[in-house]
Amino acid sequence: MSESSDPTVDPLEAPSDAIPVGVVQFSPAPNASDNVDSIRSFVTAASGAGAQLLVLPEYAHAFAGSLGDWVNSVAEPLDGPFVNDLIEIARENDVALISGMLERSDDSPKPFNTLVAIHPQRGLAGHYRKVHLYDAYGASESEWIAAGNPSDPAVVVELAGLQVGLQTCYDLRFPEVSRRLVDAGAEVLAVPSEWLAGPKKAHHWVALTAARAIENLCYVVAADQIAPLAVGMSRIISPLGETLIDMGQDAGIAVAYISPDALAAARANNPALSLRKYRVAPVAD
Repeated sequence: MSESSDPTVDPLEAPSDAIPVGVVQFSPAPNASDNVDSIRSFVTAASGAGAQLLVLPEYAHAFAGSLGDWVNSVAEPLDGPFVNDLIEIARENDVALISGMLERSDDSPKPFNTLVAIHPQRGLAGHYRKVHLYDAYGASESEWIAAGNPSDPAVVVELAGLQVGLQTCYDLRFPEVSRRLVDAGAEVLAVPSEWLAGPKKAHHWVALTAARAIENLCYVVAADQIAPLAVGMSRIISPLGETLIDMGQDAGIAVAYISPDALAAARANNPALSLRKYRVAPVAD
């Protein structure tokens, strides 16, 4: 769905407990203020479609095509202008937001690749620092970015009446990340991403988002950047692995219904989470 499209959803398709949830797909600019303007437009459109929660991509705060020294100049603290702008946008539109940002902190000389969860009334509801940095396929995210602490508690926040677990992009390749969030109560996995394009990468994106939904009996809401840098295909997957949204390559927003009743039914019919014989724990350094 393009940015200029009307992202409405058909009320006849809505279950009685429907919670409209959306994904944003776009290519962030290097300038944070330009991205805030774009985000404001996306959120306004999503609010008009009834969305109560909207997930934006990784690095929605700012991105320059590849990582470099520029990350230090644009990184902001959690009480900086970008988060405050998101709080204002969420409040104005009565929509909860999850977005990627570059976080400056006294905890590290390098910035963190951080997700922020914004409640429309309570403001900053939680944040997650990406644990698995993208040091693969010839990339080296850790050269410029500090990793989060895997021993920190799993980040699950209440947004739009849902328990939403936070993870970022490359985390998707580590199934224990998603399982730990579900153990902490997550019903929805939010996965802001900049899933780099490359051979078989789109296939991996589709397969892994579906796998995380099926094996954890949860919804997956995965927001990506767009081609040519990333694969696009932002998506919402049901607990049964159904693709409710696949955005293809167009910038814009799309909205689907999340149903707590459908999630409960899926977990009742397949009680795999309670039947399993293993737990997940962080690996000691």
